[in-house]
Amino acid sequence: MSVSAPPAAISELRERIARLEGGNARIRTVLPFGVAAIDSVLPGGGLAFGGLHEVAGGGNGAVDGAAAALFAAGIAARTAGKVLWCVTRPDLFAPAIEQAGLPPGRVIYVEAGDEKSVLACFEEGLRGGFGAVVAEIARLSMTASRRLQLAAESSGAIGIAIRRWRRQTEATDFGQPTAAETRWRVSVLPSTPLPVQGIGRARWHVELIRCRAGESADFIVEACDAKGRIALPSDVADRPLQKEIGRRRASA
Repeated sequence: MSVSAPPAAISELRERIARLEGGNARIRTVLPFGVAAIDSVLPGGGLAFGGLHEVAGGGNGAVDGAAAALFAAGIAARTAGKVLWCVTRPDLFAPAIEQAGLPPGRVIYVEAGDEKSVLACFEEGLRGGFGAVVAEIARLSMTASRRLQLAAESSGAIGIAIRRWRRQTEATDFGQPTAAETRWRVSVLPSTPLPVQGIGRARWHVELIRCRAGESADFIVEACDAKGRIALPSDVADRPLQKEIGRRRASA
């Protein structure tokens, strides 16, 4: 015969577990996307400040990789203060980052010689009072991700690791577990149709493939606007997601 614990006892147990898991009993603030379908599946209704988040392109090509960077830029754009962006080589297209809401005056770019140096800058930046810190890295071990998570918790900043691969063999590392609170994958879709000839707003297939204390989910969204905001396309906003994905695949 099973006996149910009283609600008060369950609440007390959860508080004890939270304290044991790193002192996160304090109230945490979040950064909403402003899209109800996405915010509703994220604990607290948005991306947690004081946390590490991972973003990768849905494929191994440059196009999906660029979409992942713009998705990260849109998140960083909606934080307050300066943004630190760490790279191993200067191939980031700053005008595109600006179109996603991050003007040059808000971003400090750091070019490090290798990934070890990028990780060191990433961790130091997370402790340095920035609103968001973004770093482009191929590999992220559990040990390194824990250090980054603790650094983010200590300052309340949002840390975004863009998983970018130079070689196909490096892509398998994305499947390994890390301490990141969320893990996202972004793929490019055909742009929004226009009633006249031209190119509409870019679309992405955004996959939330891991979420601590949450569930996985898929979304079709319009790419970041000049303020870093994404949106649901009007022609899919009221349509069940799986039907839309099935229709897109069938027509491919």
